[in-house]
Amino acid sequence: PAALLALHALLVRGRTAAEAAAALGEALGHIGQSLAGRGTAFLAGDTQSVADVVVWGTLFPVLRDDAVPLAEPLQSWFQSMTLSDACRSAADAVLLPQHLQELTACLQQLPPPHPSPGTALGTEEDDVSERALTEEDVAAAVEAWGCGAAVLPKPWRPPEPVLPVEGMRNVLITSALPYVNNVPHLGNIIGCVLSADAFARYCRLRNWNTLYVCGTDEYGTATETKAVEEGLTPREICDKYHAVHADIYRWFHISFDYFGRTTTAQQTAICQDIFQRLLAHGFVLQDTVQQLHCAGCGRFLADRFVEGTCPFCAFQEARGDQCDKCGKLINAVELKAPRCKLCGHSPTARPTQHLFLDLPKLEERLQPWLERCWATGNWTANARHITRSWIRDGLRPRCITRDLQWGTPVPLDGFRDKVFYVWFDAPIGYLSITANYTEQWERWWKNPQQVGLGGSGQDNVPFHSVVFPCSLLGANDNYTLVNHLIATEYLNYEDGKFSKSRGVGVFGDMAKETGIAADVWRFYLLYVRPEGQDSAFSWGDLMLKNNSELLNNLGNFINRAGMFVCKFFGGVVPSMVLTPDDHRLLARVTLELRQYHRLLERVRIRDALRCVLNISRHGNQYIQVNEPWKRIKGSEEDRQRAGTVTGVAVNVAALLAVLVQPYMPTVSAAIQAQLCLPPECSVLGHVFTCTLLPGHRVGTVSPLFQKLESERIDALRKRFGGGQTKPPAPPPPADPSSEPCTAPADPSRIQELTARVAEQGDCVRRLKASGAERARIDSEVGKLLALKRELGQAQNAGSGGQRNK
Repeated sequence: PAALLALHALLVRGRTAAEAAAALGEALGHIGQSLAGRGTAFLAGDTQSVADVVVWGTLFPVLRDDAVPLAEPLQSWFQSMTLSDACRSAADAVLLPQHLQELTACLQQLPPPHPSPGTALGTEEDDVSERALTEEDVAAAVEAWGCGAAVLPKPWRPPEPVLPVEGMRNVLITSALPYVNNVPHLGNIIGCVLSADAFARYCRLRNWNTLYVCGTDEYGTATETKAVEEGLTPREICDKYHAVHADIYRWFHISFDYFGRTTTAQQTAICQDIFQRLLAHGFVLQDTVQQLHCAGCGRFLADRFVEGTCPFCAFQEARGDQCDKCGKLINAVELKAPRCKLCGHSPTARPTQHLFLDLPKLEERLQPWLERCWATGNWTANARHITRSWIRDGLRPRCITRDLQWGTPVPLDGFRDKVFYVWFDAPIGYLSITANYTEQWERWWKNPQQVGLGGSGQDNVPFHSVVFPCSLLGANDNYTLVNHLIATEYLNYEDGKFSKSRGVGVFGDMAKETGIAADVWRFYLLYVRPEGQDSAFSWGDLMLKNNSELLNNLGNFINRAGMFVCKFFGGVVPSMVLTPDDHRLLARVTLELRQYHRLLERVRIRDALRCVLNISRHGNQYIQVNEPWKRIKGSEEDRQRAGTVTGVAVNVAALLAVLVQPYMPTVSAAIQAQLCLPPECSVLGHVFTCTLLPGHRVGTVSPLFQKLESERIDALRKRFGGGQTKPPAPPPPADPSSEPCTAPADPSRIQELTARVAEQGDCVRRLKASGAERARIDSEVGKLLALKRELGQAQNAGSGGQRNK
């Protein structure tokens, strides 16, 4: 039962492996105790037995994920089994995600397993699919069904431009501004604009007065560096890549009300005004710092424009902020033999004056605001944790100026040759982009009494939760501050990370070239959205989710419901006489609908998607049990029953057409067109009601999704795998008698690598918690993955010769 619950959670309900493993706690403890008690390597002795194979095969889909912690001796047993020839062959053939469609389909047909009381998987807050129905649930659902579309709110669309409306729920949504100097990959897209878009679409379906703004972040060192690389001016780089970003987001159906940029006159005016107010209120400090100056260029050099010899490991091409070889963070003036990347001259350290935001002085304003926000707003756990760690460690003055040419000028004598640091300047872009959208921008940004502000971002949480709020609090101009801060973790690519230079991973401009529809990309990215922990894009899992959830579950149900109306009832919704079985379906759908609302109101976008799929799963089971294709050929009573089942099913499909809109807007529009859903029904209420009444005529029904074949997926995996993910070619067959013996695994080496993996993992977590730049985090994650691969090879040493035989 525990294994069934864990597999159902992983493959059907889409939980992470770590979440699914919660159901295995007692069982895994028993296995570990058994191994320890016997003192043997395997369950029945010192050699593998049928028991080992059966237990390993059952647990492998869950335990294969590194996120599932295993204690000794269970860890050693699982690794020994996984590395054996027979088990490796079985895993490659049937147990990896791309081969689990048949098992998933089988589990979908079984009654959902019931978790034990207290099991993490069974909390009612997160999952209502198995909750027992009460008489009150059923009675309320039947009453709502009978009310029809009259109980739904009337669809409302705001006039242009969208402005706050007194008495309405006014929602201002921003997503972290993507850097203009690169092409966003799938992780960037889900980490900011796609997540915010799904929430914005949900808000509009609720008739909330919603404005969603975003734009490219265009100032700073990264832009100057990219301009030098491509031989263009910073302005030309910004124009080029702003168009690239806009085109990508358009293809992904991101529904911005306005997509702007930070290199505008409004940005300069608003940023300088906030600075002047901070200066007047005594929240700006001056200090002298040592910085490298290049005589050849006649300028102070930003960290990215300097390289030299690492003071720690003597690597000769260390960057001005970090050494790529040893990973240590570096102050540019610490480099030995530094050289300017622009002209090759050797820069020298000189003192230079800079301006600092006095965060310690602003803390007395920040703390009360944070406490109010955390009490009344919706902040993800990682956003709260990172913010608390910054405050716990003590706020320090933060430098807000840079010796650059490309940025917002500093309007203060003695500093007019400098620009504002991008992380003081960039968040103000939310305001200036809104100002470019409407001259009445202050009705959104200086109206905290009427406006709720939600921010969605992937990294740099402290700048959104500490630096930016401190800037607005210190300006003391009645600014609207963020109420809800939604931060995701990171989306990796297969077993590595995205790299444009190495051709690893899918980037936004490549997704359309795959031939896979934009809505399928949206669905999968939102399905694996890293809400509580890092997740990974997997081609095999994309194929599995497309074929099982979209094609066989959602698409199959909607197509069957519509086709039954067309084939058996001439395209007209038949009359319905509901039975207690139908009433229970109405109640079950209503529970899922309400859970969908509860989750999306808290921006738990991935978890809410499970509710949509649960509804279609209930619908498929309802059709399968009642068999309308058989009953239509029977007695009058059977034909009436076929009509009822068909009518109820097509109304469930109509509800799903609206529920999927935040996730797959094009698919939603296609379903609504096929069912000829009345416009007044394209809105979300909290009850499931009959919107397609008897006599309603549907349109032409056609399949919504296509199957992804393994050959096509294999080709795409190879195409986007670069050099990083290509497995080594297998060695040619060798004569066993002439093959040299392989050295046995070195326990001390394994122990050393295990410690290094743990240490590097702590390093990555500390960087994330401190709000370090994504480039630094990526570098450390890459080292962690390399160490894990090295550890795997060390653990595998000594078994290679046997495997080759």
